[in-house]
Amino acid sequence: MKAVIKFIFLALLVVGFGINKVEAQADRDSSTTLFYIITNSGGEFIGTIISQNAKEVLINTKDRGQVSIPKYEIKEMKEVNPNEMSMKGNYIPEEVFSTRYFLTTNALPIKKGENYVLWSLYGPEVQFGVGENFGLGIMTSWIGMPVIGTAKYSIKLTETTSIGVGTLLGTGSWAAPDVAIALPFGALTFGNRRANINFSGGYGVVAYENKSEGKALFSVAGMAKIGKKVSIVFDSFIVPNIFYSTSIYDNITNTSTVVTKRSPLIVFLPGLRVQGNNNSAFQFGFAGAYGNGQMVPIPIPMLQWFRKF
Repeated sequence: MKAVIKFIFLALLVVGFGINKVEAQADRDSSTTLFYIITNSGGEFIGTIISQNAKEVLINTKDRGQVSIPKYEIKEMKEVNPNEMSMKGNYIPEEVFSTRYFLTTNALPIKKGENYVLWSLYGPEVQFGVGENFGLGIMTSWIGMPVIGTAKYSIKLTETTSIGVGTLLGTGSWAAPDVAIALPFGALTFGNRRANINFSGGYGVVAYENKSEGKALFSVAGMAKIGKKVSIVFDSFIVPNIFYSTSIYDNITNTSTVVTKRSPLIVFLPGLRVQGNNNSAFQFGFAGAYGNGQMVPIPIPMLQWFRKF
């Protein structure tokens, strides 16, 4: 009996030591966990929480020391994961407009209520986050032709893998009301809102005068934050089968022969995105095209302005 009592006593000591060790580790972890705080006025603070109550949060920051922030001034407060820090120990926030590149979209969802307008040299576009994984939008040119509606549904497979399906449906509007446009697509995205690469494909159809023409379209795109405010952005469009006609002149017979061949058309758009604050960003880049064995630069720059509302 004494042996049983000694065994139970020793077991309780071991369990108690383990619990105390876990609690002590938890205390150490909570004292070293970094938090990111955004205030209603746009202020940003990152550091460890010293204390907090119903009225205020006392945070110890790296650059400003201890700062007391009233609770009613806090717009957002979240824990910072280690993968959100740079090699120098600086916090890298999420890219606000990371669901878009220059022309294409990816499988990352627009967050519910995360609406934005996109202005460009070619026309405006508005996107609405109507659900946690569902977004709707509309785009047009500055002359209102065409008018295209967009829809996308996203599914998160893992922390770094997402798939999405969507469509673009439009009309030639006032200039060509009998023209209909459709582009159903799918997207596979690896990464997150700080860095990602996207592969997408779809089939575009234009219908007019009881006729229709369609082409398969593919894209490889990506973005990566290289600083707190700056991101590298790359976009592309790939049309596998385009017919090119070339005239070959024979000096001997003094005749010309038209030769038709197939070749892919590739449009690529590298550029930079500069995020002014949490609600806006400016993006610029230059496009080029490859087709029929030739590389052709497109001299008109791609300029875009993002704005959340």
